[in-house]
Amino acid sequence: MRYSKLFMAGLVLVGSFGLATMSRVEAQDEAVPSEPSHVETIEGSDLKRVTLSERAAERLGIATAPVVADEGSGAGQTTIPYSAVIYDEHGGTWAYTTTEPLVFMRDAIGVERIDGDTAYLTDGPAAGTEVVTVGSAELVGTERYGH
Repeated sequence: MRYSKLFMAGLVLVGSFGLATMSRVEAQDEAVPSEPSHVETIEGSDLKRVTLSERAAERLGIATAPVVADEGSGAGQTTIPYSAVIYDEHGGTWAYTTTEPLVFMRDAIGVERIDGDTAYLTDGPAAGTEVVTVGSAELVGTERYGH
């Protein structure tokens, strides 16, 4: 009798451990997004829109800064942090812009000059538009090769 009570207690303990483990696995599966990014072609152009999951943006350390109107130039010139400027293999200059959370697009820019950490633009996004200052290289890779 003593052994049967001990056996039953052991059986209950092992069974409850198995159930507890299964519920943890299910919870982990639900928390992991299926796609860290989604890339879609913008109709009528060679450009693509990159949408990241919140977790992917955290992992990449995405940071942004606004395009600033340069009041000193008087010609409506804008500036962005130099860290936002990316160069393609043909020497073209670009910056990733974002107008909604976690959605990024490459935008052609014209750079007149670089002064320290500031790029003075002749062409590009309007003042107030957010540009990516950290994580641009990873966005290029995602745009070209997927995740």
